[in-house]
Amino acid sequence: MSEHPDKSLIFDMLDQLKEINLPISLKLIMHSDQGCHYQWADYQNELKALNYVQSMSRKGNCLDNAPIESFFSLMKRECLKRQVINNIENLIQVTNEYVEWFNHERISCKLKGMTPIEYRNHTLAS
Repeated sequence: MSEHPDKSLIFDMLDQLKEINLPISLKLIMHSDQGCHYQWADYQNELKALNYVQSMSRKGNCLDNAPIESFFSLMKRECLKRQVINNIENLIQVTNEYVEWFNHERISCKLKGMTPIEYRNHTLAS
């Protein structure tokens, strides 16, 4: 998270993806909106180097963003609406804690009773 959607924010995210070490054989999709920072040539080149397919939402088609919109809805209900957030640092801390909990502890019926990380690892092992 950042106060501004600048290059460092975008490339820090890509650096975090490199740390996950997903198999290169997977056809991974990086989905985003049509913001200008996702149209930069160096961003697109980095995605290609990581073997990611770039996908951007079409204007007026909310279904493109359905998975992340669903996540944000859960995050608002389960976390953000239950706390007072006073500043960007507090928002970053609360968000990071929620994402960590969501990925590593929160089980989901849609994921066969597993956490997202457990489900990903199970799927990769299959």
